[in-house]
Amino acid sequence: MIPQDWIWGALGGLMIGGAAAIYLLVNGRIMGASGILGGLVDGTGRDSMVERLAFLFGTLAVPPLLVPLYHSVDTHITTNPGIIIAAGLLVGVGTRLANGCTSGHGVCGISRLAPRGLGSTALYLLGGAVTVFVFRHVLGVI
Repeated sequence: MIPQDWIWGALGGLMIGGAAAIYLLVNGRIMGASGILGGLVDGTGRDSMVERLAFLFGTLAVPPLLVPLYHSVDTHITTNPGIIIAAGLLVGVGTRLANGCTSGHGVCGISRLAPRGLGSTALYLLGGAVTVFVFRHVLGVI
């Protein structure tokens, strides 16, 4: 029997992949969440503001709709706000340095066999592994 966590992960992956495919087919652009949000923040996405806002609305509105399906989730997230803030800042800086996020490079880049997507995905996975090692085994905070 497959553990339920794996089933939810597979369903989530299929949903993200499906959304990326639809976004590419309908808009002719790669679905990168950081680029969609960044275009709203810096004003470069004014011409596609409605679709960007719709994407962000869906990203925020769908999870609460799924709550009845999974009642309680143990995320193992820390209660230390400093670590949560540091993690968010590291993700934001990494996204800007990599010129894209996991949805752009990982989902869309790998599926297109784009060298930049493959390289970026390998580097952010390695960076995540090193970060977890340092925070867990060196600093002992997680």
